[in-house]
Amino acid sequence: MSWDVIVVGGGIAGLAAARELQQAGRSVLVLESSPRVGGKLRRERVAGHLVDVGAEAMLNRRPEGVDLAAAVGLEVEHPALARSRVWTRGALRPLPRSLMGVPQDVEALRESGILTAEELAQVLAEPSLPPYELPESGDVTVGEMVDARFGAAVTDRLVEPLLGGVYAGHAREISARVAAPQLLRLAAQGSLLEAGRASADTTASTYQAPVFAGVPGGMGLLPERLAEQLTVRTDATVRGLERHPDGAGWRVLVGPTTDATWLEAGAVVLATPTAPAARLLADVAPAAAARLAAMEAASVAVVTFAFRTEDVAALDAMGSSGFLVPPVDGRSIKASTWSFAKWDWVRRAGAADGLAFLRTSLGRHREEAVLQRPDADLVALSLEDLRAAVGTALAPDVEPVDTHVQRWGAGLPQYGLGHTEAVAEVRVDVAGQPGLAVCGAAYDGVGIPAVIGSAQRAAREVLATVPVTV
Repeated sequence: MSWDVIVVGGGIAGLAAARELQQAGRSVLVLESSPRVGGKLRRERVAGHLVDVGAEAMLNRRPEGVDLAAAVGLEVEHPALARSRVWTRGALRPLPRSLMGVPQDVEALRESGILTAEELAQVLAEPSLPPYELPESGDVTVGEMVDARFGAAVTDRLVEPLLGGVYAGHAREISARVAAPQLLRLAAQGSLLEAGRASADTTASTYQAPVFAGVPGGMGLLPERLAEQLTVRTDATVRGLERHPDGAGWRVLVGPTTDATWLEAGAVVLATPTAPAARLLADVAPAAAARLAAMEAASVAVVTFAFRTEDVAALDAMGSSGFLVPPVDGRSIKASTWSFAKWDWVRRAGAADGLAFLRTSLGRHREEAVLQRPDADLVALSLEDLRAAVGTALAPDVEPVDTHVQRWGAGLPQYGLGHTEAVAEVRVDVAGQPGLAVCGAAYDGVGIPAVIGSAQRAAREVLATVPVTV
């Protein structure tokens, strides 16, 4: 059978693209190399309950994610508690209001104790600086810009832990044009600190909607629900891509090396990470392949714990949804999310059995050595850091009822300097091949709505080249 479109990759990007194409009347086949769909949106059983072991939330103020959830019949839920802390300088300290870690509330920052008096003085002096000027290259890392405006301590103790959670990268290597365009725009106009103070009076009226949303039952429900409405083949590794010999449409080689077969389609959407995309594009779009092959990615691990509710009652009483960890403090974990406090659905899920779920994350770009250790070591390292962070709120003799370790190898693409230009070159080269498009986290953002937006763009690009099958 020949398909209108074959989508390679069954993560949220591939599934969203496939749905868009199917809704437009095209016949679509999704090929996923692993045994299950969803990519980094995944649920697993921990202590008998299905919980997220990948992404657990999406931006609510960008519409693509919540709109897609609604379209497949899923409700969304907003965090019941979103008061995060920073574990730094030996204590859990309140995370002051900020924009990507850049302070917007000086008094809260002062009271938090995150910065020394000398470091705080440098923050207070920021309004006296002239507007920020980009270098001739037109791009700068987030860390370089924040260093120049506020000093290294703000980058190290506020910006780094936030960017580490989003990208598992380093602030002084991540492009500000991609990761923090609003900061660049405001800094070019004048003081970031003054802009933050001004926004305090307008935030409530301008941004009434919650920042984040989740799905009761887990974000992993979204790809599961999408896959139910699509034709998907799992354990289907795509090994080759070529123009059809007659010049119309494409062929993909799929299956084990000993028994691979060619499938035909009018168009192909590559919704894979950069490495497999580069391999498949090597002969048909070599410039794009080279650009994608040069993009780096970070590996991370998520450790999920199920504790007895009574054993974490003191954590619950702290009124926090977890904490971030600056890399400068030298800990093993980079964050802990107290899911039972953050999400009502998680609290409800464990309540019947007297369980509370929380998670830790480990791993940063080029610092994946800790991830080479066995699962049991990651659990032990996480527990050691948790106990050190919260003190007596988690007694030394308290052990989890169950644990789960989820590793995401090369799971988070890194948006280095020049990323915008690299993506543009990839798309120009791919666009030279009618009926071919790319999408995923490597292009327009790593968040769920951005990835879905990338998928919808790819679907639009191929729709014009593939007539509706009659």
